[in-house]
Amino acid sequence: MLDAFVTVVVILACAGVVCALAAARVVKQYERGVVFRLGRLRSDVRGPGFTMIAPVFDRLRKVNMQIVTMPVPAQEGITRDNVTVRVDAVVYFKVVDPAEAIVAVEDYRFAVSQMAQTSLRSIIGKSDLDDLLSNREKLNQGLELMIDSPAVGWGVHIDRVEIKDVSLPETMKRSMARQAEADRERRARVINADAELQASKKLAEAAAQMSETPSALQLRLLQTVMAVAAEKNSTLVLPIPVELLRFLERGQQPPAEARVDGGAKEPVPAGREAPRAAEEKAGEKAVEGKAAPAAAVPTLTEREPERAVER
Repeated sequence: MLDAFVTVVVILACAGVVCALAAARVVKQYERGVVFRLGRLRSDVRGPGFTMIAPVFDRLRKVNMQIVTMPVPAQEGITRDNVTVRVDAVVYFKVVDPAEAIVAVEDYRFAVSQMAQTSLRSIIGKSDLDDLLSNREKLNQGLELMIDSPAVGWGVHIDRVEIKDVSLPETMKRSMARQAEADRERRARVINADAELQASKKLAEAAAQMSETPSALQLRLLQTVMAVAAEKNSTLVLPIPVELLRFLERGQQPPAEARVDGGAKEPVPAGREAPRAAEEKAGEKAVEGKAAPAAAVPTLTEREPERAVER
């Protein structure tokens, strides 16, 4: 009899240990426990630590409260300006109401993923290509609002949405490269023209300043010659100013008084001796104050017999 009693006690003790082990639960710090008793949701959400439930009647569901990073698969769409693009993104979200995340939606992760893909395709169709490339902050905010609106009823809060990459066709990339090159060339030409305008103003001021002192122009010419000759790899052609030639020509001619007083006379051709003598006599009379008569010029009728004889 005693042996049977001991056996029953041991069996009951083992059953109690098994039930205690089955009822014991450990909830981690980043988790929350939702208890269902006979299929009905219990109002109390179990916090982190050790907790007990009824082994047969209760079922504990643990919900992760950490921020979840979910990549959104690349979605291909057509922008508002009819450009085919392929965009992928990433969604950061977390559960704020464990009971709603379990009861309101079957699988909140899958629901958030599908909603993110749908919202991404919608935002692609409403945006221009320039907005997708340069104005991503505004698109991220709009995408976050589109996903967060239905997720609030699921006990999920969308923390952040980021567009990761925008893939463009190769033809569009080449077109954009040509556009950027043309824009840079335009800017370079404008800068060059502006520089030419400023340089022309300075050159005009320098020319006005040099016009007052002609020697400055000669000094500038010599400076340019020195700068070119420093390389010693080119042939230098030095222009001679016309003023210098005129000055040298005036220096070589004898004074006018020496010619009048009997200085050296230039040789006169044989045919022009008589006219030259007449001119000298006219000059002497002009010096004395008398007007010399003009030399007689033979008329056409006087020259005709001479031509006839020659023929």
